[in-house]
Amino acid sequence: MGKRALVFWGGWDGHEPQKVSDRFAEILRNENFDVEIVQTEAVPELDVLRQMDLIVSCSTGGNLPEGASKNIATAVGEGVGLAGCHGGMCDAFRIDTEWQFLTGGQWVSHPGGDGVEYTVSICHGSSPLVEGLTDFPVKSEHYYLHVDPAIEVLATTRFPNITYYHASNKPIDMPVVWTKYWGLGRVYYCSLGHHDDVFEHAPTARELMRRGMLWAAGGKAFAAANGLTVDRFLNNAKMY
Repeated sequence: MGKRALVFWGGWDGHEPQKVSDRFAEILRNENFDVEIVQTEAVPELDVLRQMDLIVSCSTGGNLPEGASKNIATAVGEGVGLAGCHGGMCDAFRIDTEWQFLTGGQWVSHPGGDGVEYTVSICHGSSPLVEGLTDFPVKSEHYYLHVDPAIEVLATTRFPNITYYHASNKPIDMPVVWTKYWGLGRVYYCSLGHHDDVFEHAPTARELMRRGMLWAAGGKAFAAANGLTVDRFLNNAKMY
């Protein structure tokens, strides 16, 4: 039986969420996934989420339906993967701090707006997910995020690029691609993808998403094969 993925999309049309969700669904179907696409307001209940191997978020801003954030966090904690790009995952549901805790970061600015030229630098040796990939140029929004110090950074970009108030601080390498764990689940994020065509202009960006989604989708099978259960994460604390 093939793996199953749920892709949900919605929010601000400027991020082309339907196009991006269709692209990711096509990538996954080419990898023999059974893919269901729904709009954000139709995110299914926990019993359905638990049946998935992967959840892909393509929804900017707005809010999840009541209870959906908790359900997604629970399903991921039990081993379902979570992946997404740009505002579709880390500029989503801004008042939902649990979502930010789950995903590992939150967009706060993109100095210069769209059309900024910058380099994405691969963190060589950081993970097999970036093996064989090289640094590449991008012309898009240059995302500045507040990030979870627990993330594993796979690619970065240098700030400042555009002169703005933040330029009075020291130069920093902002994470562009990262992984993290949530219970038994694997979480993958890439800040590229302001418009769908970035994945055409920068094929490495598409490959990063392909690899990341496949990696995230492998968490449930890994946990099952190794006899891992979620109980040990919840024995000493009640999250809800």
